[in-house]
Amino acid sequence: MTLPIVDEIEQLSHLELVALVKALIIENQQLRAELENLRKPPASSGNSSLPPSRDQKRNIKGKRRKKHGPRFGHQRAIRPLVDDPDQVIEATVQRCEHCQTGLEGVASEKILRHQITELPPIKPIVIETRQHQVICPECHGVNRGVLPEELKRKGDFGPRLGAVAIYLRHQQHISYQRLRQVMEEIFGVSLSEGGIDGLMREAAVAAQAVAEEIKKQVVTSDIIGSDETSVRVKGRNWWEWVLVSASGVLHAIRSSRSAAVIEELMGNNRVSCWVSDCFSAQLKAPAENFQLCLAHQLRDLERLIELCPGFGWALQMQKLFRSAIHLRNRFESLTIDGLVKQAMRMEKRLDQLLGEQLIGKDAIRLQRRFIKHRNRLFTFLHYPDPLGVEAEFARKPGEARTGQR
Repeated sequence: MTLPIVDEIEQLSHLELVALVKALIIENQQLRAELENLRKPPASSGNSSLPPSRDQKRNIKGKRRKKHGPRFGHQRAIRPLVDDPDQVIEATVQRCEHCQTGLEGVASEKILRHQITELPPIKPIVIETRQHQVICPECHGVNRGVLPEELKRKGDFGPRLGAVAIYLRHQQHISYQRLRQVMEEIFGVSLSEGGIDGLMREAAVAAQAVAEEIKKQVVTSDIIGSDETSVRVKGRNWWEWVLVSASGVLHAIRSSRSAAVIEELMGNNRVSCWVSDCFSAQLKAPAENFQLCLAHQLRDLERLIELCPGFGWALQMQKLFRSAIHLRNRFESLTIDGLVKQAMRMEKRLDQLLGEQLIGKDAIRLQRRFIKHRNRLFTFLHYPDPLGVEAEFARKPGEARTGQR
């Protein structure tokens, strides 16, 4: 609607004024909603399910005054000398640098030892295999010489070179283009992207048996923690499912985000407890009990606190969840009676917080989620396994074995 000039407002009819006011009210409501969204703190990995890679880095005001190097009082680390070095260079004294007297026959008063660790010159070696083929004069059968096991492969690259390329690609996440550059500039090996891809495919086939064994161990575990995240496959959006247990980690990339993926991976197996967020597909997993991931809930509560600083209900819920985790971590130092009493006290406090009357759509939405999943919030406090459900999330990176993709 085109707004009239201020001087022309008095000339408008009653119906025109009513239409103008309605239009201005609608526009005002839209602008208020946009302003409210702009005032909200940005979502980050600390207050939502966004990955850390999506976080916006803040500008640092002023110069950083952090001192480089070891902290004050840090004990100096000295590399111990090797008893059997690969190369020894003797720097003997032939003549006095002060008076030019010959010192060839004078015994050394002291030998100052210093060792330098160095990489050997990296130069690829080319191994040519020559299989001799002989025809038996008796039966006319064709016989060929037997190659060493590690050289029976049909590719153009040896197992050590392939292992280095696979390590740099999958462990250090170097792209094909940069991997070509590394292999050329450091190792002196010309390797095309097609050659790299061939090495990756060969490794995938060789690793499949191990991956299947890891999958078997994971899906037959008593407790499984699961999550899923988006991943790009040939220009399309797929999903990477992750199943974590005490015996390993299973990665499975599928085109679907439905519960059918969990059904496919788990087969006929059923676990005692499934730990996940409240995504409906995860809650359809074959499990006797469910535990809602409290890390997700703590981030959502943090988001609510940022929207409403000092919001008592959210702060108390955060404190309760963290206290419950701390209680479970002290399992071995408590008696069963002591653990049960404190757990029941926390259950009662949870019911009190869920029964409070809240205002604000964000707070009400989060409270309704907790009420809906009430029986999945503190499962780990009553779990009979001494390691507990929280053990699936207490593992440090690298401690679990990785599975198939």
